Amino acid sequence: MLNMKTYKFKTTINCGSCVRAVTPHLNKLEGVQDWKVDTDNPDKILEVNTDSLDAQVIKSTVEKAGFKAEQV
Repeated sequence: MLNMKTYKFKTTINCGSCVRAVTPHLNKLEGVQDWKVDTDNPDKILEVNTDSLDAQVIKSTVEKAGFKAEQV
């Protein structure tokens, strides 16, 4: 079993269409096992489980999709 890490980010992904906009970007990242955004949380927390990526790669992917992400 590989070492799984969970990263959490405060984001500007705040609705269903925002989630749909970021989905292809996160889904094509090699090493992401699963991810979810809690749009009910005021900080819009993105949680990413990965076995190989570091936080910076995830952050820049979210920003490339047009959203802000700040690790918490």
